[in-house]
Amino acid sequence: MRYMIDIDGTICTQTTSSYTEAEPYPDRIAKINELHDKGDEIIYWTARGMASGTDWSELTKSQLDQWGCKYHQLWMYKPSYDVWGDDKAQWLF
Repeated sequence: MRYMIDIDGTICTQTTSSYTEAEPYPDRIAKINELHDKGDEIIYWTARGMASGTDWSELTKSQLDQWGCKYHQLWMYKPSYDVWGDDKAQWLF
């Protein structure tokens, strides 16, 4: 399976743009790492810097490393959409 997991408020505290102060949720990270270890694909994503234009990618990568997060990709943006449509969205069609 492929998992898309938000960072702030999901695997760490919500810090209202003070990302250096984010504290990890070790139990949540451990559960996600179990999924990774079973062969699932883990993609972390975040909107850090989208509003300000600040590049938080190095800090974010460093935090994920310090917190022991296992993952395959890091997306430093969130897709913007009103409706999500895919092959599982039977209600749409």
